[in-house]
Amino acid sequence: MSATAVHGLWTTAGGGVTTAAAGDKFTAPTIEYAQLAPVLIVIGVAVLGVLVEAFVPRRARYTTQVFLTVVALGAAFAAVLGLAADGYAGKNAQIAAMGAVAVDGPALFLQGTILLVSMVSVFTFAERRLDPASHGNRVDSFAAQAGSVPGSDGEKAAVKAGFTTTEVFPLVLFSVAGMLVFPAANDLLTLFIALEVFSLPLYLLCAVARRKRLMSQEAAVKYFLLGAFSSAFLLFGIALLYGYAGTVSYAGIANVVDGTVQEIDPALADTMGNDVLLLIGGAMILMGLLFKVGAVPFHMWTPDVYQGAPTPVTGFMAAATKVAAFGALLRLLYVVLPGLTWDLRPVMWGVAIVTMLGGAIVAITQTDIKRLLAYSSIAHAGFILAGVIAASPEGISSVLFYLGVYSFVTVGAFAVVTLVRDAGGEATHLSQWAGLGRRSPLTAAVFAVFLLSFAGIPLTSGFSGKFAVFKAAADNGAGGLVVVGVISSAIAAFFYIRVIVLMFFSEPKADGPTVAVPSPLTMTTIAVGVAVTLVLGLAPQYFLDLASQAGVFVR
Repeated sequence: MSATAVHGLWTTAGGGVTTAAAGDKFTAPTIEYAQLAPVLIVIGVAVLGVLVEAFVPRRARYTTQVFLTVVALGAAFAAVLGLAADGYAGKNAQIAAMGAVAVDGPALFLQGTILLVSMVSVFTFAERRLDPASHGNRVDSFAAQAGSVPGSDGEKAAVKAGFTTTEVFPLVLFSVAGMLVFPAANDLLTLFIALEVFSLPLYLLCAVARRKRLMSQEAAVKYFLLGAFSSAFLLFGIALLYGYAGTVSYAGIANVVDGTVQEIDPALADTMGNDVLLLIGGAMILMGLLFKVGAVPFHMWTPDVYQGAPTPVTGFMAAATKVAAFGALLRLLYVVLPGLTWDLRPVMWGVAIVTMLGGAIVAITQTDIKRLLAYSSIAHAGFILAGVIAASPEGISSVLFYLGVYSFVTVGAFAVVTLVRDAGGEATHLSQWAGLGRRSPLTAAVFAVFLLSFAGIPLTSGFSGKFAVFKAAADNGAGGLVVVGVISSAIAAFFYIRVIVLMFFSEPKADGPTVAVPSPLTMTTIAVGVAVTLVLGLAPQYFLDLASQAGVFVR
C-alpha cells in the first residue's frame, strides 16, 4: 500500500503549536478541559484517593476507595460517550492541549474500552470473600502491609490487626489515567510521560500479593528492570527522531518524512532529513511499544510477571495495557511513520510471525494456568499485529474490535482463576484443575467458554475478532501472515482444548482444590466477560461498524 493511500486514514485538524519570536509576549497555553475530561476526572479522583489514605480512618478506607474508584471510572466513561455524541469521534475530531493530545475516533474508542475493562477489573480488586476470614477480618488479594518484610513480625501484626492495602485503588486510577493518554498522545514527549504514568503504578501493584509474596516481589522487580530498559530504548528513539525532524509532534515528524516540511530549524540543519536517524529512532520507539504489547522477542517479562502478580492485577494488566499499547502503536505507524510503511513491513512481518508461533508453541509446555494464559496473550499479540500490518481502514477497525473483545475475555478468565483455591491460596497448577467440571460444573463451563473464545471457535467473540483481523490482512497483501495465523490458532486450540478435557474428563483428586463462592463483585466481572464473549460472537456486526466509524485518526 502506498504512502499516499495511508494518508487517507487521518483527518487534519488545527492545534499546531506556534513559537513566539524573541521579544513577543508570552502566550498562555489554551487547554480544552471538556475534551480532556475523561483523563482529568480519573487523575482528580486518584489524587483524592491519596488524600483518603491520609485522612480517612482505616476502617472506612476500603468502602470509600472502592466507591470513589467505580464512580471515577463510570464518570470518565460517561465523558467519553459525551465527546463521541458531540462528534469528536468523527467530523469534530481535533488536537487538544496545545498539540499534545488527539481527541478522535480511535482515541475515544480505546479510552472507552480501557475504562470499562478497568471497572470490571476493579471489582476483582475489591473481592473479599474468597479467602477465609483472618482474625475475624475479611481479606482481599493484597498484602496486609505492603512495606513489611514477608513473614516478619510486622506483617503478622498487620494481619492480626486486619490492615488492608487500600492504596491499590488510587494506584489503579493513576495507571488508568496514563493508559487513557497513551493511545491519544500526539507528540513523543506526551507518549513517554503517559508510558511512565501507567507503568510505575503497575510495578507497585505487581509486588503486593497477600499470598506468595516473595514470588510477587520477584515479578515486580523483573517487570521494573525490563520496563526500564524498554523505556530507555523508547527515550533514545525519541531523541533520534527529534534530531531527524526538529520536532516531537506527530504531524511535524510526518511532514519531514513526506518531504512537505516548510521550514528547517537552523540548529538542526545538519541532521534534519537524515534517514539513518529516522530508521534507527523509529525502530527504537517500536521496540518500546512492542515490549508493552508482549511481542516476541520482547516478551520475556510476560510469563513471570503474570504468574507472580496478584491475579486481579494480572487480569487488569493483561487486558488494559494491551489496549493502550496497541492504540499507541497504531497512531505511531499510521500518523507518524506512514512514509515508512514499506521499510517497516518486513520487520513487522517477522515480529508477528515469531510472536504467533512462539506464543502458541511454548504455551503447550506450560503446567501453570497463569503462565499458560500469559503465553496465550503473547500469541494474541501476534494475531493483533496481523491487523496492524494491514495498513488500511479495515486493519484499524479490526484491531480496535479485537482489542475490545480480547480485553473482556481476559479479565473474565483471570477472575475465574481467582476462584479455584486450596489451603495455600489460588491453585494454579494444571494438575489441580483435574475434574473441576465434576466438582463445580458452572465454574468449569464458564472457563471453558473463555478458553473456546481464546481458541477462536465460531459463535464466540474470539472467532469474530480473528476473522476480522485475518480478513483485513488478507485483503491487503498479507496472505502469508494469515496462513501462519491459522496454523498458530490450530496449535493454540490444542492446549485450550486440553484444559477443557482435563476439567471435564479427568477424575477429581480427593484432596483437590475447592471453588470459592465469590461476592457479587467477582460474579459481575465473570458475567460481563461471558456476555461480551457470546454477544460479540453471535451478533458482532454493530460493534464492527462502531469500530469502523472510529477508525480515522486526526492529524
